Amino acid sequence: MATARRIAATNDVPAETTLVFTLREIDSGEKREGILVRTDDDLHAWFNYCQHYTHIKIDKGTGAEMRNGELICENHGAYFESDTGFCNFGPCEGAYLNEVEIEVEDGDVYLVDDDYEFVREGPIEADDADLESKSNYKF
Repeated sequence: MATARRIAATNDVPAETTLVFTLREIDSGEKREGILVRTDDDLHAWFNYCQHYTHIKIDKGTGAEMRNGELICENHGAYFESDTGFCNFGPCEGAYLNEVEIEVEDGDVYLVDDDYEFVREGPIEADDADLESKSNYKF
């Protein structure tokens, strides 16, 4: 695997929360966030956006809230299964988180989705953020 595609060491992914990272879409150059989450025997990666309002982040930069192995959107109270991304409770019940394709090899997690490139561990930095209003309410 190419070093540039390495997201993190598997040991760096916390057991009871998430690790956020930044990606860039190759075609558009748009930056997006992903999250790594540990399940009993595996690691999974999802785009860091709730399926109720997709501009709301599940991990706000300090680790996502989790309960009984499920990711929780603190804004809406939606619960997502960590291993499938399925929302089993909340306003987007029945929806799925969008997967980020990863592989684990030799103790490291790698991005294998050819549509994206790895930028850095951590959230999108403030000077990279789109500051256009994304209010849930239309005036």
